[in-house]
Amino acid sequence: MRNLTRFITVSALVRIAVGWGAFGALLLAGPLLRPPAPAPLLVVALVIIVAVILVCAFGVVTQAEALARRLGDPYGSLVLTLSIVMIEVVLISAVMLGPGEHTTIARDSVMAVSMIILNLVVGLALLLGGIRYRRMAHNRTGTSAYLGMLIALIALAFGLPAVIGDGGAFTIAQAIPVVAMTVVLYGFFLYRQMGVQAGDFTEVDRALTPTTATTSEAGADSIRDVLREHRTEILTRLVLLITTAVPIVLLSHDMATLLDDGLGRLGAPPALAGVLIAAIVFLPESITAIRAALGREMQRVINLCHGALVSTVGLTIPAVLLIGMATEQRVVLAETPANLLLLAVTLLLSVATFASKQVNSMHGAAHLALFAAYTIVLFA
Repeated sequence: MRNLTRFITVSALVRIAVGWGAFGALLLAGPLLRPPAPAPLLVVALVIIVAVILVCAFGVVTQAEALARRLGDPYGSLVLTLSIVMIEVVLISAVMLGPGEHTTIARDSVMAVSMIILNLVVGLALLLGGIRYRRMAHNRTGTSAYLGMLIALIALAFGLPAVIGDGGAFTIAQAIPVVAMTVVLYGFFLYRQMGVQAGDFTEVDRALTPTTATTSEAGADSIRDVLREHRTEILTRLVLLITTAVPIVLLSHDMATLLDDGLGRLGAPPALAGVLIAAIVFLPESITAIRAALGREMQRVINLCHGALVSTVGLTIPAVLLIGMATEQRVVLAETPANLLLLAVTLLLSVATFASKQVNSMHGAAHLALFAAYTIVLFA
């Protein structure tokens, strides 16, 4: 019990209480916030929800950074990535199983996540880190593995149904092999990343990253030794991380209705709500990535960003296709020509950016320009 009190701090408990308390209050206030809610009440509710999400997000970042210091990369980044992505997959699945038709929920969500992660977050990390340090090194072998996975998974998910699908949706005969290929490919990637190729996802120059040099107190010991020696701390922090992260997603989900109402009154495109939700859901990971860039931990930025997107596509697509087959729902995955172009250019730019041993602020500016192009498409 004494050991637990070292990790379960008052601030951690307060963040959890605030997050779950806000979610409970939102459930009780549901009838008052049903569209069309009064404009002042709508604005106040949105401000409170965003404030609570920010409080919880910093709590998630605190636990994630503590785990990263204990476990080292890529394991530390994987903990945060898989926690957030698994919750996101559950959220999308819950929407599909709920009332109404949501034929494009997976496509729209993953598209928004792709543009936010690959262009906005990566762009900001490269820009800010590049301005501070001029150049930042990364592990090209690990980065290449991420990008290879993304090209294959995104092509399977959003390009293939546009060519061979039925109105943008896979037939059952097409969906089954796509699910199998996606699961096997993603599973093999995780197996290698967490096993014999873990070194491909670590910082290449620890002399330039003093914070990374002490990220794993185990030194040369294996991850099994770390888990055995610090099992109580790791399990406690993992529970705290997930318990703090779940309200973020739940509040983001409930906030979608309020955003749709508010954006509808402003005449904004409906897809903008999905972008805002995706940005908020991945806020903890985004904050952690920016901090890593400012600490000259470029490989950790890549592990967080590219790893999150690989996990998002690798878990979301099989989940929604299986749900679609089980419930006989139509799942439209084929992207629009404009979004397919943006995805292709983004992946091409990512390959060009990280083909270099060192990245800089100019690379970041190019990615941010693509995110700006995405916002133009949203309002087109």
